[in-house]
Amino acid sequence: MANVVVVGAQWGDEGKGKIVDWLSERADIVARFQGGHNAGHTLVVGGQVYKLSLLPSGIVRGKLSVIGNGVVLDPWALLEEIARLEGQGVRITPDNLMIAENTPLILPLHGELDRARESSTAVAKIGTTGRGIGPAYEDKVGRRSIRVADLFDPATVVQRIERLLTHHNALRRGLGLPEVDGEALRAQLQEIAPKLRPYAAPVWKLLNEARRAGKRILFEGAQGSLLDVDFGTYPFVTSSTTLAGQAATGTGVGPSAVGFVLGIVKAYTTRVGEGPFAAELHDDIGEHLRTVGHERGTVTGRNRRCGWFDAVLVRQTCALSGVNGIALTKMDVLDGLPELKICVAYDLDGERLDHLPTAADAQARCKPIYETVEGWTGSTAGARSWAELPAQAIKYVRRIEELIQCPVALVSTSPEREDTILVTDPFSD
Repeated sequence: MANVVVVGAQWGDEGKGKIVDWLSERADIVARFQGGHNAGHTLVVGGQVYKLSLLPSGIVRGKLSVIGNGVVLDPWALLEEIARLEGQGVRITPDNLMIAENTPLILPLHGELDRARESSTAVAKIGTTGRGIGPAYEDKVGRRSIRVADLFDPATVVQRIERLLTHHNALRRGLGLPEVDGEALRAQLQEIAPKLRPYAAPVWKLLNEARRAGKRILFEGAQGSLLDVDFGTYPFVTSSTTLAGQAATGTGVGPSAVGFVLGIVKAYTTRVGEGPFAAELHDDIGEHLRTVGHERGTVTGRNRRCGWFDAVLVRQTCALSGVNGIALTKMDVLDGLPELKICVAYDLDGERLDHLPTAADAQARCKPIYETVEGWTGSTAGARSWAELPAQAIKYVRRIEELIQCPVALVSTSPEREDTILVTDPFSD
């Protein structure tokens, strides 16, 4: 059976939650492989709205949901999210939720450090969510993380805390923050350990056994490819690898387990936070996209910056993740606009570029080169077949395919999961 990896092919907020929810009906397992509770996925099921940050989207459908080792986990945020969803009638037990034992934890000190850095006037703001994601990943690669499995051995916890605070208390003194009390932190972890223990499992083993049994795995990415720590608009990026390749290392399966790569792409472009955005609009059209598209961050609540579709960026991210097909979302937001523009190249100091340059200063100087296409007066909202789309909307989709050099596999025409046009089934062999 084919497995499917879902990744955002822009700056996040592309509508991955709805697409993963739609695909999860035919998946056996849904696995998160990177990021933390800085992610925000909104599902609309039968009029009920579910907002997820850490939990895989499949949990709403009762699918076996897995949090992989590539995620950084705030255990207190996880338990709050579980309680909130259970209050909405979602059943969550160790039978349908498992957490990799080698998943590193986000601790309160990580969020404090994140916010202290972001509020400092000494350095430029990155635009983080302030939830400790970056500092937690720093500790992971610095080999001082406390991981899920460590919680269940009191002696190990004490050793890990000592090593962790040797580093963090020195940082905190430099930032004018009070030092962390190691005993208080140990008590916090001791209190939460039994609540996490039922969910802890050797996820790599579970997934490999599932593969051999012919189970279908849906790997759910968070954020977007342009926030990738290596290939995004650095330094205005997240602290994890957001490309499809991370699905393997972030869950403990080999690269051969990754089957169809589905890139989620909004029919226009948005981003939250700081950083370059060549196709950004500061006019009435930009405000129209923000208003009609309800462009506010699920996690941050911040208004998203909006602009025309940038084919240069999506072509680049599709290549980086080896995308086999895209799911085009939010087509209905463009309904009624008399003309649309697509960014087809950049002007960098008089030179035409067909890719986003690596250097931050060059990225900031890129000016969009647009192609203008005719809009449509009919509605795409709720369409479930090509026949229900206006002719110009179909032409817009076909032109996007040509420019990004990747076919459209799905078209989403509303937040409701049924309002989806299937072109290619990602789960087909």
